[in-house]
Amino acid sequence: MSPATDPAAERLVLRWRETGGFAGKGGPGTLPEFSLYSTGRAVVASEGKATEYRLKPEALQRLLDGARAAGLARSHTSGPGRVMDAIVLEFTMGRATTKIIQPEAQSDPAVRFRERLDPRRWPPGDLVSPGRPYAPAKVAVLSVENPGAGTVKKWPLAPLGEGERVPGGVCTLAPASRVPAARPDVGWRSQGRTYTVRVRPLLPGESSCRDIP
Repeated sequence: MSPATDPAAERLVLRWRETGGFAGKGGPGTLPEFSLYSTGRAVVASEGKATEYRLKPEALQRLLDGARAAGLARSHTSGPGRVMDAIVLEFTMGRATTKIIQPEAQSDPAVRFRERLDPRRWPPGDLVSPGRPYAPAKVAVLSVENPGAGTVKKWPLAPLGEGERVPGGVCTLAPASRVPAARPDVGWRSQGRTYTVRVRPLLPGESSCRDIP
């Protein structure tokens, strides 16, 4: 089996996400908007849902060549500094990190290149298969103690308060198929305390709470 098809050899090769703004985009525990892996798998997050696509090897290579041409293989920052509540567009490619502050006002080639990372624009011939819901085996449950939660239910899995403390709450891992639906208006009782929870799918290459950016 070649590295392009072997899940054990899968590694992140390109990612973009947005952070900041008045609404605080990209806070701890949120999914990056786009993650591309060496197998050709791409996971796209939008409106609370994650969708998986599979690129053919030659299409994957074209995207990576385009990313290098756009300057993403070298770390750099574009845009004004110290702008309160500015949106920051961040790319990761290997060890290189590119940050573009206020991307809507910048002419950095990386801003234009982001349009090529929209699977809705990919020709059907570039895809191994159409997009489908991303279905991880495990998810991270991020809990925050909230004694004032409205509707309260009993948490059916491992104690929420005994997880690992990470930015954004206390993290425990659980099989995706066993985690109940979580909503902001529902509290969960665990070991005598009440929590609100967020469920964050583990992406390829993530196996612990420490792996979650």
